[in-house]
Amino acid sequence: MSKHAAIESENVAAERTTRAAEVVDRLTRWHDDFPTPGVRFADLTPVFADAEGFRAVVDCLAACAPDADLVAGVDARGFLLGAGVAASLGTGVLAVRKAGKLPPPVISREYSLEYGTAALEIPADGLDLTGRRVLLLDDVLATGGTLAAAAELFKQAGAEVAAAAVVLELGFLGGRARQGDYPLTSIVQL
Repeated sequence: MSKHAAIESENVAAERTTRAAEVVDRLTRWHDDFPTPGVRFADLTPVFADAEGFRAVVDCLAACAPDADLVAGVDARGFLLGAGVAASLGTGVLAVRKAGKLPPPVISREYSLEYGTAALEIPADGLDLTGRRVLLLDDVLATGGTLAAAAELFKQAGAEVAAAAVVLELGFLGGRARQGDYPLTSIVQL
């Protein structure tokens, strides 16, 4: 790629991110003390329900790993993102489920949330993830446990996390520090 083409590509990516960030800022609904007291919940439902907003977010996230051969969305809003990005990239999509939602055998990983603990699972058989390049998506990066646990699931299954991306990052909670050495993109950082 020529220097001119590289700069043009960077400009397109910056414009895409700016457009997505504007929509996320405008349409996100905030709820204090949900799901528990002291937690401020970012409801991205209006972003995803808006055709322009959803397209802007999908385009921005798809650009994070255009060479991925599988997109993984974390339960539950990550499913929406994963499906949209996978369709855009022409790849498959895999749902990373909360514990107990998949029949055994599964690969499972426990993690801590800002308001408790949980576990994530992916199928242990029925699909071969060995060597697959995965784009890992979630809606919000808070304390980082969910995304880190999902990345560990794929590593355990023999896949490579090519990149991870979120719509909204709550930087003051330090979740980025818990992530691996994969590139991590957030559309909006608070």
